[in-house]
Amino acid sequence: MSSCAVASSHGPDEGPDAGSDLHAVTGLLHAWSAGDASALDALFPIVYGELRQRAGRVLGRERPGHTLQPTALVHEAYLRLVDQKRVQWEGRSQFFAIAARVMRRVLVDHARARRAGKRGAGVQHVTLIDARHDIDAASSAQAADQAVDLLALDDALERLVAFD
Repeated sequence: MSSCAVASSHGPDEGPDAGSDLHAVTGLLHAWSAGDASALDALFPIVYGELRQRAGRVLGRERPGHTLQPTALVHEAYLRLVDQKRVQWEGRSQFFAIAARVMRRVLVDHARARRAGKRGAGVQHVTLIDARHDIDAASSAQAADQAVDLLALDDALERLVAFD
């Protein structure tokens, strides 16, 4: 979603109090930029509903059965937004554009972690030195079972290079 799309889409702020919410958000963003931490505490309840709606729309475009829920996405994005030290908040549109980018980063990081888990996370890695040490320490019968087959290892590495 481009920042233009983020800026132009209106959510629950279209009601009778929309103008006051817009000004409140902008004022709180300016106060937060100026270093007022309490402004962030006041800002989050005002923008939470719209952030959650946007998170729901973003997750709706993801694969079915995604393990991340809109609430978790908003909370993770919030934690990352709080760490933004160099942003000079200009207003509501900019805030939601940056929040959308942060949510995308959360989804990318989540996908990378999930992919890494499928590629052997939690597997005990053994180096050739560890295997050699184990071989030296084991009896000759056990050594045959634990020895690293270098030809098989080389073949596996060559297939990996061809694959990726």
